[in-house]
Amino acid sequence: MVWQRTQDRQPDQLRSMSFERGFTKFAAGSVLTRCGDTQVLCNVTIRPGVPKFLEGKGQGWLTAEYRMLPGATSQRQEREFLKLSGRTQEIQRLIGRSLRAALDLERLGERTIIVDADVLQADAGTRTTAITGGFVALHDALNPLIEQGELPRSPLRCQVAAISVGLLQAQPMLDLDYIEDVAAEVDLNVVMNDGLGLIEVQGTAESGSFTRNQLTQMLNLAETGIQSLFQLQSQALQVSA
Repeated sequence: MVWQRTQDRQPDQLRSMSFERGFTKFAAGSVLTRCGDTQVLCNVTIRPGVPKFLEGKGQGWLTAEYRMLPGATSQRQEREFLKLSGRTQEIQRLIGRSLRAALDLERLGERTIIVDADVLQADAGTRTTAITGGFVALHDALNPLIEQGELPRSPLRCQVAAISVGLLQAQPMLDLDYIEDVAAEVDLNVVMNDGLGLIEVQGTAESGSFTRNQLTQMLNLAETGIQSLFQLQSQALQVSA
């Protein structure tokens, strides 16, 4: 039996994706990223100075914070205040690691970049949407520093994007929505740069196991999807915010 996808998507077909740049007024870079029914607002702040462990080293830093708003899912999510769940900590560290990989931190100088990823609506793929949209917001936040001469050249050294892949009834599927994510036998999140280098792979068999061949199939599918995401990012950045 072959899994029937929502909206009759093909196994290698992405959900519709868009980037609404300049979404908020005060952030240095602000992008509302829509991936199907998932919506993530990425705001970027750039501050002078770095954490103590980097002081005097002449390089910058990037960190990320991730939250899911109470109304993002069908059942209200409680707000996380002083104590973050393990899931939230894992996701924001992934976003931070992924977007740091896009930067030459020495070119950034002693500045700290904070990427805030807030999930307005969740239909799976929130972490991958935050990374893909976060890159666009990061680009927009850095541009004024370059134009004003505060940075002699861009600290961005590559594009970064991310996508989910899963096995459903033993068939690899790209960009899972919530119904597919819950049913998947294997859930894989892949982050890559535009040289098709792997930045991070997170894969788990929800039940049983998966083979090396199946992993290769899923990585190949992720690579194809991420190449499409790079094109969408580039198209969005060619349009003035």
